[in-house]
Amino acid sequence: MRARLALWEGDRVWELVVAVLACLTAGFLAVRLAVAKRAYTRAMEERGWLLERERESAARGAVDAERARIARELHDIVSHNVSVMVVQAGAARRVLATEADDATNALLAVESAGRDTMTELRHMLGLLAPSADGEDLLTPQPGLSRLSSLVDRMCFAGLPVEVRISGEPRELPSGVDLTAYRIVQEALTNALKHGDGGKADVTVRYADHCLRVEVLNSGPSVLSGEPVSTKDGEGRGLLGLRERVAVLGGDLDARRRLGGGFRVRARIPL
Repeated sequence: MRARLALWEGDRVWELVVAVLACLTAGFLAVRLAVAKRAYTRAMEERGWLLERERESAARGAVDAERARIARELHDIVSHNVSVMVVQAGAARRVLATEADDATNALLAVESAGRDTMTELRHMLGLLAPSADGEDLLTPQPGLSRLSSLVDRMCFAGLPVEVRISGEPRELPSGVDLTAYRIVQEALTNALKHGDGGKADVTVRYADHCLRVEVLNSGPSVLSGEPVSTKDGEGRGLLGLRERVAVLGGDLDARRRLGGGFRVRARIPL
C-alpha cells in the first residue's frame, strides 16, 4: 500500500514538473513572440520612413533636372539670338551715317532675331504654365529643318557658313533633332562671338545607327605665334549640350584645333 502511495506521489511530482516546464516554455515563447512583433513593427516603420525619404529625394532630383533642362533651353534661346542682335546693332551703328540701306537691313535682322527670341520664350514659358487655349504649345521646337534659316542669319551677321549634308536625310526623334540643332546653334554663336573674322563649316552626317554633327571654324593657329583666344570651349552652353547628348547615349567633343580655330563634334545614336 505504501509502495503504491509513493509511486502515485512520484507521478504527481513529475506531472507538476512537466506542467511548470510547459508554463515556462509558453511564457518564454510568448515573450519572444512579443519581442519579434515589436522588432517587425519597428522595421516596417523604418522601411516606410526610408521609402518616404527616397520618394522625396527622387522628387527633388526630378525638379532639379527639370530646372537644369529649362536653364539650358533658355540659355540656348537667349544667348544665340541676343548675340546676333548685338552684332547687327553694332553693324548698323557703324554704317548708319554713310550706308542707310545696310543699316536698315541690319536693324531688320535685329527685329527678326528679337521676334524669334520672344516666340521661343513664349513657347518655353507655355511649357511651364500652359495657357487656356494652348496655341503656343502647337509651335514646333527648332530642328535641322530650320538649319538653313540659322545659317542665313549667321551669314548676314558676318560669319560665312558652309553646310554639308551626307547620307540620306530622314525624320529624327524630336529630342535628337532639337539637340542637333542646338549643337550647331551654340557652335556658330561661339564662332560669331569669339572668332576672328573667319568662316565656319557645318557637317551633318546621317549614318545607319547614329547622327554625326561637326562644326569647324577657322582662327589663328597656336603654331603661328598669333594671339589666340583663351576661351577653352567649356562654357555653360557647351557643358549643357554635352549633358544633353550624354542623356541620349551619345558623346560630344569640343576643343581648339591645332591648325587654328575650334571644333565641335557630336555623335548621337538613333
